[in-house]
Amino acid sequence: MPPKFGTSGLRGLVTELTPDLVADYTRAFVASCAHGGAVHVGWDLRPSSPAIAEEVMRTIVQSGLTAIDCGALPTPALALAAMGGGHAAIMVTGSHIPADRNGLKFYTPAGEITKDDEARILSALGAAPGPGGGTRISGGQAGAAYQRRYTEAFGHAALSGLRVGVYEHSSVARDLLGVALRAMGAEVIALARSDIFIPVDTEAVDPDTRARLAEWCAQNRLDALVSTDGDADRPMLCDASGKVVPGDVLGALTARALGADVICTPVSSNTMIDAMPAFARIARTRIGSPYVIAAMEEILAANPAARICGYEANGGFLLGFAAHSPAGVIAPLMTRDCLLPIVTVLAAARGAQRPVADLVAALPARFTASDRIAGIEPEVSARFIADLRDNAPTRAGFFTENGAEASLDLTDGLRVRFEDGAIVHLRPSGNAPEFRCYTEAGSEAEAARLLQNYLAKLRTRLG
Repeated sequence: MPPKFGTSGLRGLVTELTPDLVADYTRAFVASCAHGGAVHVGWDLRPSSPAIAEEVMRTIVQSGLTAIDCGALPTPALALAAMGGGHAAIMVTGSHIPADRNGLKFYTPAGEITKDDEARILSALGAAPGPGGGTRISGGQAGAAYQRRYTEAFGHAALSGLRVGVYEHSSVARDLLGVALRAMGAEVIALARSDIFIPVDTEAVDPDTRARLAEWCAQNRLDALVSTDGDADRPMLCDASGKVVPGDVLGALTARALGADVICTPVSSNTMIDAMPAFARIARTRIGSPYVIAAMEEILAANPAARICGYEANGGFLLGFAAHSPAGVIAPLMTRDCLLPIVTVLAAARGAQRPVADLVAALPARFTASDRIAGIEPEVSARFIADLRDNAPTRAGFFTENGAEASLDLTDGLRVRFEDGAIVHLRPSGNAPEFRCYTEAGSEAEAARLLQNYLAKLRTRLG
């Protein structure tokens, strides 16, 4: 499949992300979108990322702009530096997908590119190389500034007494996470650093990894264990037993602790928030941070004082208001962030003198599970979803064991709620040849059972 471009960026096989293609998208971006005269560039730890970043910066300089070399750093750190300087940014990353793939994420000075920006970029492809005359400078302090954003807001004692493991793998945030947690008083145990890129998906942690997380927590007597995906815009938080806190649960806990009263979140997120009195308004969106951001911006345009945040089922958290924290105020950052939800929930647990598991157990009893099937091409997924959408008998046959259908939501993919309260949501990935399945039920065991049942059915149907 050729590289795919959308509001989440450009994604494709490394062999197809040729220097000419990378340069073409970079030229189109700077020619058609606001940039403030400079573009901050960062990258993750994939083997292919440094060379792609070099081509990006060469093209920026050739376009007469300033390329700010920020090095390997988390995507939210790059976005914070660029937006704070009134500049654009390009992150070289394939996020959570395997190392044979990579991509580019684009930011204007206002944040992640919009659908309108996407159209402008596509229309500008094929532009001739610029005349040159740009410069290249270092932006090596961006990662440290991102860390200080939270250590200064939460203070040096926010996590004191907590013993926290950091699953380092190949996350670009692996060093920064340890430094930040230690600066807030935690005792940090570094675990499983890898020189080989590991595609960690915080929304679909595989069984072998879950078993290792539990082993690490037991062996090291941890209060919690944390990690991120490859480019560190998605967090992972485990309780003392090594059990992963789902991203949409982590988001709800973070929003409540920060004092948010309006939530924007995709339709796939846990419906327990509907029963949480802390939230006066909940706006459901299509899946993807651009849709969450658009909903947040629409609400803020109508009410600039709204205490609003957004989050996704992968854990990425977006802050839309100035939130009060133990030692200061955290300014808004409307891009997916990993560090804020990790620190906020750990600090809340420590402040309440309760384990993370107790905070989760006190929430309304709705449970989700999700996973993906790799290698499913988009046209196959599209035909399958269209068949279920357009043919009620076909849909009833596929979902036969769940009984009567109570409602059908086509906001993003196909989401069916049944009369017993269970939910099954099917959706092709928007940026990879994958098919995702989400389930929700009144018990964790039932959500897991539904997931495994429908994954098996999907493998049969999708080949």
